[in-house]
Amino acid sequence: MSLATDGADLTRSVPAPVGVPAVEPSLAEVRDYIALMKPRVMSLVVFTALVGMLVAPDRLHPVLGFAALLCIAVGAGAAGALNMWWDADIDAVMARTARRPIPSGRVGEGEALAFGLTLAVGSVAVLGLVAGWLAAFLLAFTIVFYAVVYSMWLKRATSQNIVIGGAAGAVPPMIGWAAATGSLAIEPVLLFLIIFFWTPPHFWALSLWRSGDYARAGIPMLPVVSGVAETKRQILLHACVLAPIGVSPWLVGLAGPLYGVVATVAGVQILALAVRLKRAADAAATDRLAKRLFGFSLTYLFALFAVLLIDHWVHPWVAAGLDALARWSVS
Repeated sequence: MSLATDGADLTRSVPAPVGVPAVEPSLAEVRDYIALMKPRVMSLVVFTALVGMLVAPDRLHPVLGFAALLCIAVGAGAAGALNMWWDADIDAVMARTARRPIPSGRVGEGEALAFGLTLAVGSVAVLGLVAGWLAAFLLAFTIVFYAVVYSMWLKRATSQNIVIGGAAGAVPPMIGWAAATGSLAIEPVLLFLIIFFWTPPHFWALSLWRSGDYARAGIPMLPVVSGVAETKRQILLHACVLAPIGVSPWLVGLAGPLYGVVATVAGVQILALAVRLKRAADAAATDRLAKRLFGFSLTYLFALFAVLLIDHWVHPWVAAGLDALARWSVS
């Protein structure tokens, strides 16, 4: 006997049994889960980890290296998803974040939490098997520091949230180095310090022209708590520290003169922008220069790590060529 012959109504839903809650279908699409992973942040994490891996003295097999980078990317995505899960309430009242998957209703908070935890555990476990447990420990530290220490505590507790919380985003070069060598050294620590001191000027520049958003959400960003003038002063102070640290890989021999020139010029430029921002006389000029500094800071970090990678591969060839030329001129 068929349902058709009985005139069954296939469009009518069957009521759930008494006592069993109805489960609403998820509205999320693949792109929503990708958005949970903060792909722009993830791309920066992967890039800096790749540089740390490739400038290390030892080499991973290409397949293992790719697998390690994939684990680092997934771990960064896990941290982003857990951050969005915890910050769903404040994301909903900020114009910059209101259309994220959770506040827009496309992804449930429980879904985001389960997604983030699954990615976190899986990425750390696989990285440990692929590239060693030091790299896995550093990835686990990064996820926990960003999701728990920064998101759940620092972000809503202190105006120094970005200063301390920046440690999470600065670890990836160390993860890449540890994946390649199984150890750490002064060189990856310097790469860590570059990102660590880059983070406050970068985000404080953003917070200067987004201060209204942070105030509505109750986040104690520096401009909200201490005012615009103090934020400008802190940006300049951190830029003064960042510029010489940016040159340090050249000074310790991790990079050659090409990197030294680019890092010096870029450091002078970021200092000049910080000085101009400090001297801005009105709100319009402050917003304009803060946006410019925010944009240039992205270029600055990308340029330093890209040129470090290029210089690392090119410098030995240049040195060999110069040595050959010197021997030829003497003979």
